[in-house]
Amino acid sequence: MIVCHCAVVGDQQIAAAAAAGATTLSRVCASTGAGRDCGACVFSVRRILCESVGSEADHGLVTTSAEVDRAAS
Repeated sequence: MIVCHCAVVGDQQIAAAAAAGATTLSRVCASTGAGRDCGACVFSVRRILCESVGSEADHGLVTTSAEVDRAAS
């Protein structure tokens, strides 16, 4: 599903950026281009990022709760 219409960034691209180590909202936006123009997608990007980081932690990957807190701020 397309999350950022300005940069045509989908939810899978956001999840992939999180899996590649972009654990903050600013890092995801920098690596995908989402949220750079109008910013209307930032809350959706943040939600997907938090879900992605949370699901990685559930699968035994090392992610601290502090990283999730920073991503959600």
